[in-house]
Amino acid sequence: MYCRAVAKLHFGPARVPSQDSPEEAIELLQERGYTACEIDFEGRFWMDYPWAERFGELAREAGIVLSVHAPIAGFMGHAERGKKLNMAVGMLDHSAGIAKAAGAELVVFHPGFLLGREREAAIDSVVEQLGELRERLEKKDRAVPFGVEIMGRVRELGTAEDVFAISARCAWVRPVLDFAHLHAVTDGGFTEPATFTAILDGADQVIEPGAPFHIHFSDIAYANRNETKHLPYGEGTLRVEPLGQALRAFKRPATVISESPDLASSLAIREELYAAVGTRSASRASSSTASASRSSPRRNSA
Repeated sequence: MYCRAVAKLHFGPARVPSQDSPEEAIELLQERGYTACEIDFEGRFWMDYPWAERFGELAREAGIVLSVHAPIAGFMGHAERGKKLNMAVGMLDHSAGIAKAAGAELVVFHPGFLLGREREAAIDSVVEQLGELRERLEKKDRAVPFGVEIMGRVRELGTAEDVFAISARCAWVRPVLDFAHLHAVTDGGFTEPATFTAILDGADQVIEPGAPFHIHFSDIAYANRNETKHLPYGEGTLRVEPLGQALRAFKRPATVISESPDLASSLAIREELYAAVGTRSASRASSSTASASRSSPRRNSA
């Protein structure tokens, strides 16, 4: 591999900046200079199908790529069949329906827990239940790509290796590379481009050609190699410049989603990332800071 500019880079927040209307949400994303946005259903479904369709239409016109984060309870790999699995399947089914309506790139979900099982058995369960989910989605014409997220729990399901194994066995499931989680479980190990490159290379081997890396990023607090909370950028030890340098070694496009708790952090990460990747000037990124800071209190500050 050699240095070059990443094929195409999109960047945006982990939350839709306004729930008042699709028009206002897109206006805010454009005002802040974002080119991506993750629809936030972690806590609840707040968007209906007409809202999603209009939001997707406006996003495409604005050159903004969308993704959906499914509810936290919508995980695969349940040890027992019953109410909780059925609820999770329903959540992922509905997330896929919204993603299809909005034209989103993928649905992000969590891989679940070991629940006393050996790691291989837990992964087998995730893959089996994903296969059943896929059959259900195909019948409803909402078989969109899914993304399984690397988690921030050092002794649980969801390591990079687990996520790559699941993606390798399910061609429609891509790894979601959460570098805050990786930084936490390695006790602050992500400080050099080579460390980021190793993860990107693992993902590159299991994602279909042409599909983008899907990346979550923020500064992070951790204890005993487990995440505790997202931090304003600069308060922890994770930096985005090494990620930008690592991305230059790949032809694959990338979508980077900021999970920072405040707008200033997201804009700082974006400026540093684009400067490292070399695809647009840092001055353009910083030029939207002033207009973004004028947002009214009712608007999401991501």
